[in-house]
Amino acid sequence: MKIAMIGSGYVGLVSGACLADFGHDVICVDKDPEKIVALRAGRIPIYEPGLEELVASNMRAGRLAFSTDLAAAVAEAAVVFIAVGTPARRGDGHADLSYVYGASREIARAMRGFTVVVTKSTVPVGTGDEVERILRAENPAADFAVASNPEFLREGAAISDFKRPDRIVVGLDDERARPVMSEVYRPLYLNAAPLLFTDRRTSELIKYAANGFLAMKITFINEMADLCEKVGADVQQVARGIGLDNRIGSKFLHAGPGFGGSCFPKDTLALIKTAQDHEAPLRLIETTHAVNDQRKRAMARKVIAACGGSVRDKTVALLGLTFKPNTDDMREAPSLAIVQALQDAGAVVRAYDPQGMAAAREMMPSIDYGSGPYDVARDADALVIITEWDAFRALDFKELARIMRAPILVDLRNIYRRADVVGHGFTYVSIGRSSVSLEEGSLVQAAE
Repeated sequence: MKIAMIGSGYVGLVSGACLADFGHDVICVDKDPEKIVALRAGRIPIYEPGLEELVASNMRAGRLAFSTDLAAAVAEAAVVFIAVGTPARRGDGHADLSYVYGASREIARAMRGFTVVVTKSTVPVGTGDEVERILRAENPAADFAVASNPEFLREGAAISDFKRPDRIVVGLDDERARPVMSEVYRPLYLNAAPLLFTDRRTSELIKYAANGFLAMKITFINEMADLCEKVGADVQQVARGIGLDNRIGSKFLHAGPGFGGSCFPKDTLALIKTAQDHEAPLRLIETTHAVNDQRKRAMARKVIAACGGSVRDKTVALLGLTFKPNTDDMREAPSLAIVQALQDAGAVVRAYDPQGMAAAREMMPSIDYGSGPYDVARDADALVIITEWDAFRALDFKELARIMRAPILVDLRNIYRRADVVGHGFTYVSIGRSSVSLEEGSLVQAAE
């Protein structure tokens, strides 16, 4: 099957490469000629484990190509995916659909024969209706169907998510699209991946509802962490205790500095705006979004408290800047708010991240960047773990105690046990765990 993927960003590139690996002929299109030149040369503009190898192997096999010529790609395609950005719109927080609608106009003029046009971008309810209207207005003679096929990719595990999905959601109002979309995902039948067909509007809402619910789980356990600190409980064991309930599940119950990235912040806001426009406000999601924003700056206050109540003229070293490990994505990362708050309080900030420093330098040019954990920790008054990269899970605390000005560790991801850190003379501050806690539960969990 010939497929055109309009947009070669994160979603478009991962989806295009995976569909090519299924055996389809895929052309990924982008308006940025420099990006296309780089992709043709095998240079991947994002960090995603396994993606570079997947792109290279499918280019060698002749199943994956890159182009700036949208018209040529669409003319040959049986299926055209729209995978362009839908950032939060300045001023009101609604999803900016200008790229989706612009792509739709170009697609309309290029279609030849029956074509299924699929919105892969995350879009509010009713966007498919407008895409259909645009296609019809631009090309009244065109033969097409519009479908919705939201993505559920986790950065850092996107290839696995695409090839072994929990579910594939396809929304359609024209039954002619059903066999076409079934053929697109036929290779996944071997994995018994559920293919859920719905109407188009339901499909669009499923994506937002899923992200809203997951964001709510993160915010719930973060608020429970605050309560645990006040009452002397351990949030990790609380999370384990409730996560073993199959009705709740353990995923997304990890206390931390708040959620970030390209999806949860903008998608919860877009869902809030959609609900308000339809006079059906989502109070839980509104609160989730507000609490998460406040939490990021609160983490800086935790660091300041660990330093005795002031960081004026002190050096704070940060480990991890991206919103999660195994990505170079800095969008809405908690580190952005934490750094700003620390600088507002007079701190000198140093930082290291295994993959995110190029993007971080553009967003935070006023901080110092180091070559590794021990480089930034030297003569620091506090060390703060913001992102739980594997490289930070086995730090040499004996060496850190020797090179730091003050042995203070603020672990915002709870990747260490208190006894292991305090034993080296450190002051240890974590999330949702009292200053003195029993370790038996942690030992049982580690053993399992």
